[in-house]
Amino acid sequence: MTVLSAVHQQLVETVQAGAGARVEDRVVPYEHDGQALEGYAAHDTAIVEPKPAVLVIHDWTGLREYPKARAQMLARLGYFAFAADLYGAGRRFDGHQESAAEAGKYYGNLDLMRARVRAAYDVVAKDPAVDPARISVIGYCFGGSAALEFARTGAPLAGTVSFHGRLLTHEPADVAAISGSLLITTGAADPVVPDEAIEQFQNELRTRPELDWQVTNYSGAQHGFTLPGTPAYHPVADRRSWREMVAFLEEVNNG
Repeated sequence: MTVLSAVHQQLVETVQAGAGARVEDRVVPYEHDGQALEGYAAHDTAIVEPKPAVLVIHDWTGLREYPKARAQMLARLGYFAFAADLYGAGRRFDGHQESAAEAGKYYGNLDLMRARVRAAYDVVAKDPAVDPARISVIGYCFGGSAALEFARTGAPLAGTVSFHGRLLTHEPADVAAISGSLLITTGAADPVVPDEAIEQFQNELRTRPELDWQVTNYSGAQHGFTLPGTPAYHPVADRRSWREMVAFLEEVNNG
């Protein structure tokens, strides 16, 4: 298994693997429109039947350790987890300015954002370890926005989860094609996603009355509340949102 830093390994250890589990991981090269990409897959090879899959979309710093830790956690739960690479192989950022500039390229070109998630989805759907009828997508910060944008394309998803993502609204409403259920977790103290943004997003979802969605707002939680080792980390909101996601995935995959 990929060796993680202590703060992320501690996060992984909060999920207990099943008896006899053999969680393995690998780097997965793929591409989109000539851009080399480098994803990360983890799953329990002791489970021989095709598994439900979860795409994990990184925050604005790129595919670094954190989404890999989340992928390992999901693999311990029996999912085929694939941490997607939206930026390109080796494109990882430390600084706020560089990360914001890179993410801005995708916020300014939502078709590209959606297409990069689709490239990862296609890799996962073709993997023999995956049940292609049970694929979900989750994302953190920038990745939460990307997950929700991908859901708008009508991709056949079991479910979509956003953790402290920007809630982008569309005029006119663009929710007609969404397949599967939505879970949006956000922080009540997040200046990036204020109450007005949540209300506007919910109002767009309400234009399709039959759409299944839920928004959970955690008191005191700021932007990035699931990211350990950062000033925004909110352990209560992190634990609760993880448990909520686990229950959500179980429901949308198993009924």
